[in-house]
Formats: sequence, structure tokens, C-alpha cells
Amino acid sequence: MSEFEGFKPSLFTFLHELEANNEREWFNENKQRYEDNVREPTLAFIRAMEPTIKGISEHFIVDDRKSGGSMMRPYRDTRFSKDKTPYKTNVGVQFRHEEGKDVHAPGFYLHIEDGDCWFGIGLWRPQTDVLTQIRQKIVDESDRWTQLITDSSHAKYHEEGGESLKRAPKGFDNDHPMIEQLKRKSFIASSKFDQEKMFSPDFLDFVGERFGASSGYIEFLCEAVGIDF
Repeated sequence: MSEFEGFKPSLFTFLHELEANNEREWFNENKQRYEDNVREPTLAFIRAMEPTIKGISEHFIVDDRKSGGSMMRPYRDTRFSKDKTPYKTNVGVQFRHEEGKDVHAPGFYLHIEDGDCWFGIGLWRPQTDVLTQIRQKIVDESDRWTQLITDSSHAKYHEEGGESLKRAPKGFDNDHPMIEQLKRKSFIASSKFDQEKMFSPDFLDFVGERFGASSGYIEFLCEAVGIDF
């Protein structure tokens, strides 16, 4: 197992070439380049992030397995897509909660793509009953939620995002002062960053600062859905 020595521009070189040659034959011919320039550095990054993630909460998973771990698989799900290209041209890293079986659980996410690098924080498109729990907690603790999304270390770095309902969700007052928050289908926030930052020796600290700033946001969501933080 290699130690994390930073990401290299060769990662983006590979992803850029993959975008132009997104087919199985080319990928198989360049499989070792993928291993050397993309997968191994990413797995080393995941291992290096363990003290940071566990410092935020011991209940979030840091898993450096090649398949089924914190690094998301490179293969696209083309079953319901008009785009049948087989490979993703980005790298996704998720540190999800131990209670979550997939990305529909509170977590921390890093997206690496040529020209589009960003952090994601929160919970994406949860089931209706989970959404109701979060919405009710926002009603019950409106001041705390408002502070988290407007005047906190989290708000300093991240912007709220995701789709919203057009009308108030069932069981909630359309005139509630937090109605725009209650309409949200996801409780996620994100922040973009310059991909050149990935080549910096302080990249681990940079990621840790961004994730750590959102610990209160994640804690609120964990409390809302009844899981440990």
C-alpha cells in the first residue's frame, strides 16, 4: 500500500483522454495507467484521510477497498441513460455514515473532474419518511438550522443546493417562516475549488478544513434521522 504523496496532473490527463476514448477496448489497454494515476493515488488519499474523518466522527466510514469502499466505482450505470459510454470521467470519494448502505445517507463527498472539482456535504434525495424527520427537526429547531446555513463555519465555505418542491410538503404549513427549507428534496451543500489545489502539499489539510467546518451541519442531520454522530 502506497502512502499519499499528493495528486498529480497525470490524473486529469488520464480522465481527459478517457473522455475522448470512452470505450472498453481503450480502457483495458490503458488499465495500468488508470491504476497508477487514478485509483492508487485516490486510495492512498482515502487512507490518509482516516484521522481527519474519525476526528469529526467515528461513525463515518473510511474504506480503501478497490471495490465497494469509499472510492466510487468507475463504471457508469447505462441502463436508463441515452448515454451508453461505459466509464465515468470523474473520480468520486464518499465518506458515508456507517448506517447508510448507499449514498442516501449523511456523508462527505469529494468530486474530482477536469474543470469541475468540488466538495459535497449532507444527505441527497432521502426517502420520504427521512425527509419528514429532517423537516420536523428544522421546524423544532429553526434558530439552530438558520445559524448553520447562514452564519457558521459551514456557511462560510458551502452553498445549499438541490431540488425543491413547488408547494409545501404534506403536513407542513405553507406560511411557515422556514417554508423554503422545508420544500427541499435534499439537504446538501457544496463548494467548488481550483483543481490546482489538489497538487498542493497541504491538500489533506484543505479537505479536512472544509469537511470539519460542516460537522455541525452533519450532526444536525444525524440527529434528525436518529443515528449517532
